[in-house]
Amino acid sequence: MVKPITDTVKDFFKTDAASGMLLMAATLLAILFANTPLVSLYDQLLSTHMEFSIGTFEIDKPLLLWINDGLMAIFFFLVGLELKREMLEGEFKDKRKIILPGIGAIGGMVVPALIYVAFNYQDAVAINGWAIPAATDIAFALGVLMLLGDKVPTAVKVFLTSLAVFDDIGAIVIIAVFYTDNISMTALVSVAICLLGLIVMNRKGVESKSSYILVGIIMWVATLKSGVHATLAGVLLAMFIPMRAKEEGAPSPLRTLEHDLHPAVAYFILPVFAFANAGLDLAGISMDKLALGVPMGIALGLFVGKQIGIFGFCWMAIKLGWTALPKGMSLVGLYATAALCGIGFTMSLFIGSLAFEDNGDHLLLDVRLGIILGSLLSGVLGFFLMRYHLNRKVLAE
Repeated sequence: MVKPITDTVKDFFKTDAASGMLLMAATLLAILFANTPLVSLYDQLLSTHMEFSIGTFEIDKPLLLWINDGLMAIFFFLVGLELKREMLEGEFKDKRKIILPGIGAIGGMVVPALIYVAFNYQDAVAINGWAIPAATDIAFALGVLMLLGDKVPTAVKVFLTSLAVFDDIGAIVIIAVFYTDNISMTALVSVAICLLGLIVMNRKGVESKSSYILVGIIMWVATLKSGVHATLAGVLLAMFIPMRAKEEGAPSPLRTLEHDLHPAVAYFILPVFAFANAGLDLAGISMDKLALGVPMGIALGLFVGKQIGIFGFCWMAIKLGWTALPKGMSLVGLYATAALCGIGFTMSLFIGSLAFEDNGDHLLLDVRLGIILGSLLSGVLGFFLMRYHLNRKVLAE
């Protein structure tokens, strides 16, 4: 029996809200390490090389890249499972319900990117980070909502979750198209063979999760060697996990995997990623530093661009009669949600690591500064706007 979308969102909210709190703790811990004598231990840990080899084949990467390329592939696998479920049985099955968050997500990606470009279009290196402020961190945003208790309407949570799903789709497309280079055709052929195997397994009704995972690991290695970012292998694998079991009444393989992976991603993978990527040296921060194109473009893209893009595009769609506000959500609630979407932490850090991985640590520090500043301002504004919206709603009742 398929659970109602409201129950699914409530379960999702509980898990990711707790994850948001852990993300905050991991971020603060990373900043603590980066600004105390522990910084040498922090740097040594993340630069420690780990090697996997079979004969002449080897993968040799520092721990930071094992986290960004390996653990984040599991995160993207979970995102892919959620996307497939939503398209087949969830909120996205009813096309009328996805118009507003879909339009909002487009505005929330386009406007922040344009703001970043406006600050960095003359810098051939910095311009590569145009997609950094286009991302939304659903775990952090839900974590902020959790601070407001159970007064937050389900409509707000559903809208925020749906918009974040569209945002994830946009991020996946951006990574695949704009952050892929040095293509190896031999490795891509291996990826294609793995995909063919997954298609056959899905068509034959294979339900063994371990069989899919084994092929997925091989595909991840081939994708890693191909030049296409390895995390995309997680999304591709998710598309072939069966939604329904052959035996009537048996649990869904996809839902089972999604349920099993949620705790690992929410309580381990995302906090570890945050700890590894959020170490910001506060000693180097000054007004001159904040005024540089990369941190300013990211911070304003997240804080200003998300609000203008999401609220503006949604308001326009409503005024044109294309869609309507969800029941239980006002324009103030919509604006507060748009502000919360300016929390771009996890995915923004990830895209930043792809954009500037070959250009030294100084730009990555600028990226961290812009993301933390923009996300902090967005979280604070979104929290107080949503509290005002909820208090006004209570008074009206």
